[in-house]
Amino acid sequence: MDRTRGVSVRVKLTLSYAGFLMIAGVLLLAAVWMFLLRYVPDRALMIRDAGDALPHGVFPIRSNLLHVFAPRAAAVLAFLLAFGLVGGWLLAGRMLAPMTRITDATRQATTGSLSHRIRLPGRKDEFRELADAFDAMLARLEAHVAEQRRFAANASHELRTPLAVSKALLDVARTDPDHDAGQVIDRLHAVNTRAIDLTEALLLLSRAEQRSFTRADVDLSLLAEEATETLLPLAEKHGVTIETSGDITPTTGSHALLLQLTTNLVQNAIVHNLPEHGIVRVTTRVRPDGALLTVENTGEHLSPQLVSTLTEPFHRGTERLHTGHAGVGLGLAIVKTITHAHDGTLTLTPRSAGGLRVTVELPATSAHIDG
Repeated sequence: MDRTRGVSVRVKLTLSYAGFLMIAGVLLLAAVWMFLLRYVPDRALMIRDAGDALPHGVFPIRSNLLHVFAPRAAAVLAFLLAFGLVGGWLLAGRMLAPMTRITDATRQATTGSLSHRIRLPGRKDEFRELADAFDAMLARLEAHVAEQRRFAANASHELRTPLAVSKALLDVARTDPDHDAGQVIDRLHAVNTRAIDLTEALLLLSRAEQRSFTRADVDLSLLAEEATETLLPLAEKHGVTIETSGDITPTTGSHALLLQLTTNLVQNAIVHNLPEHGIVRVTTRVRPDGALLTVENTGEHLSPQLVSTLTEPFHRGTERLHTGHAGVGLGLAIVKTITHAHDGTLTLTPRSAGGLRVTVELPATSAHIDG
């Protein structure tokens, strides 16, 4: 990459090193002058012998010493200048070597390559901390880009399916006039409803990711009751009993998004349950540093490997395909995104007796923390 015209950082550091070295030399010579040469007399003095205790002969005068001292001082300064330039150039190159590696890695990242890492060796100094932070940033960007690409591919596939079905139904209605129009309309209505639900879920997911919402005080226990009342007909249809418990559980966030989170969890727990006599337990409780919402249900035994993938967009376990209520595959993905948008944590744990336990921990309100 071409740099704009100007002095490079290495040259600036080299000149700085040489300049400081020259200043130190000048100060040293000035100290010699002030503390030694100024005590030398300006004229020659003759001292007679006065015994062994006194020296004899001629003292050197200041002009003679300056005549001898000045050329050697100039030579020393010239040596210091050359030494400072060469040494400063080498030291600056050594000090800036990590910056060169970081710059090269940054240029690779600008081209779209996120798989490389700096992995700067040596002791943990400022450059090492900068390189490690850059490596961590690249890792997060790589994971985020991979997730976005996977999400875009899955969303395209999910949206293409209802459109393809609609096209096929319209082709059937056009080529076969004797076909039952009411049946085609019913199927088109169902396919269109699914496409609308998917689109709305994608919009909700995008809104949660952008954190474009206003925060307010929210009681998770009230949200649990509201979601339970809304989904009570669905629970009766599936033969599932819903049990709710918990005291007032205050937190801060978007009422609409947190209600959507609670509704998704309860709906998942109802749909993916035992064929009959299933149970869903919704509990809320307060911790000193957070508010907890737990939704657990009975159901089939789930492996930890399967549970770890349930929050991925459009992921469906094998048990979801036989419920007649497959959804759009974004329920737990939306829950995860809303939880992270509220600076919370989401934990999924398979129950030993079968089923799933989902725990959402959100920050407590400032009033509760102060209290």
